[in-house]
Amino acid sequence: MQTVTLNNGVQMPLLGFGVYQIPPDQTERAVSDALARGYRLLDTAAAYRNEEAVGRAVRHSGIPREELFITTKLWVQDAGEENARRAFDTSLRKLGLDHLDLYLIHQPFGDVYGSWRAMQKLYREGRVKAIGVSNFHPDRLVDLIDHNEVTPAVNQIETHPFHQRIADQELMRERGVQIESWGPFAEGRNNLFSHPVLGAIGAVYGKSVAQVVLRWLVQRQVVVIPKSVRADRMAENLDVFDFELTDAEMARIADLDTGESQFFSHRDPVFVSRIGNARFDD
Repeated sequence: MQTVTLNNGVQMPLLGFGVYQIPPDQTERAVSDALARGYRLLDTAAAYRNEEAVGRAVRHSGIPREELFITTKLWVQDAGEENARRAFDTSLRKLGLDHLDLYLIHQPFGDVYGSWRAMQKLYREGRVKAIGVSNFHPDRLVDLIDHNEVTPAVNQIETHPFHQRIADQELMRERGVQIESWGPFAEGRNNLFSHPVLGAIGAVYGKSVAQVVLRWLVQRQVVVIPKSVRADRMAENLDVFDFELTDAEMARIADLDTGESQFFSHRDPVFVSRIGNARFDD
């Protein structure tokens, strides 16, 4: 598996497996299947409520811990310096691990700066190899960087052919932050899986639209974490390192960018209030 080097020297797989929207009772099997097919980056979150199932799959896999890269995330209800530290311990316990590879602030709401102080301490203590954020627009990201000691290693944001985040990625590159994609297939919006441009490019290489999208992302050095509960799709999603898109094909995909989210805006007051006040039971 190809890797990227984070701003502290940690190696992170370029392509991994996400468990968002996989029900807890299906997660252990899905993660076990993913690990069996070669995935080594796993991405979960406290808000997904399936950390325990991820942990069981990891333990039963027999794969040495040092070969895995495991990410989870801090939800808004646990923001703040003391709360974030407790939430980290809870996630670690549910996962059955003694350390994390990456811990992210899930949303840019609540006491972000208190959370970041706690995460910086956890990082210095060696309990997490890297810390970062998710869903931070450039202004929020730059402000966090400029007023803290540790620069986020990763910013996980919506990134797919219809919302490509080219300028955001360039700013992150300048600031030493690795971009990571969530929602790489836009959950099929805009008829992504039958899109004529993506389909035509795939036909050249004998690849599916999903493989074209993943290849386009990894070729841009965007870490990506596609989700599936089907073992055949998991294998297909990994099989994107045996072809390379041309500059012309990359340009054709670039033309699909709408510049807008296909889901929601983190600057919409209604959405901010709804997400900022969402609560999840342990």
